[in-house]
Amino acid sequence: MCSPQQSGMKALSARMLTRNRSLGPGAGPRGCGEEPAPPQRGEAAAEARKSHSPVKRRRKAQRLCVAYEGSDSEKGEKAEPLKVPVWEPQDWQQQLVNIRAMRSKKDAPVDHLGTEHCYDSSAPPKVRRYQVLLSLMLSSQTKDQVTAGAMQRLRAQGLTVDSILQTDDATLGKLIYPVGFWRSKVKYIKQTSTILQQRYGGDIPASVAELVALPGVGPKMAHLAMAVAWGTVSGIAVDTHVHRIANRLGWTKRATKSTEETRTALEEWLPRELWHEINGLLVGFGQQTCLPVRPRCQACLNQALCPAAQGL
Repeated sequence: MCSPQQSGMKALSARMLTRNRSLGPGAGPRGCGEEPAPPQRGEAAAEARKSHSPVKRRRKAQRLCVAYEGSDSEKGEKAEPLKVPVWEPQDWQQQLVNIRAMRSKKDAPVDHLGTEHCYDSSAPPKVRRYQVLLSLMLSSQTKDQVTAGAMQRLRAQGLTVDSILQTDDATLGKLIYPVGFWRSKVKYIKQTSTILQQRYGGDIPASVAELVALPGVGPKMAHLAMAVAWGTVSGIAVDTHVHRIANRLGWTKRATKSTEETRTALEEWLPRELWHEINGLLVGFGQQTCLPVRPRCQACLNQALCPAAQGL
């Protein structure tokens, strides 16, 4: 006879066996190696729709390249950079032609007493260059006639670096008097001559930067020395004549207040092939016609083209 506990266990086993048979195979819990239960009808349809739905992909940004077709002459050639228009004064070419016509006789003081005529052409090259520099130092704030006279007296004593250094200051002052600021020029000449002997072997420097570093030598003198002594056009030599005339003719984009400012303004537009000519041309024009005080506008061919003449 079974106990009540054993009877209960048998009844539970019988119910579990009956349930498994009614559900069929696969109804029990799945293990690691068992196949998954097949999906129901509704679930299968949902899975099918999900598998066939298109997948959205992010599009990569594309760069748009635009090419312009050039002309036949541009094909196969490198494109030239655009040239920025350079300012130039109105009627300057006709004004220049007129000044050349007025200066055609070459009879101004600068034409026969200027720097090109003050040195000894028969002297050795090194001595000639030194004499060119010395004449330029003497010419500052001095008329050509006075400069030429001083150079003639110096050359009579033998004008070399060594002879100047052997000359005492009082004697040198008498030889160059009455050039403007002659006392200061005695000091500058002695200092510069010493530098030339010690650093350049008695010759003069061959660059503007080195020339203007010498005592008593300014930019105008340096550019003229480069042109006359070395045959090199390094810039426009602007003195008081060139400064005055350039402003009167309107050859500067705006009014300038110094010779250096005028040089920079002129070099911005004036063709380089005219740089060497322009100094002597305008200096002589300023000595004869376009005077500092009471310019002779009535005799000037540029009277109708000159802005300054219109205001007189």
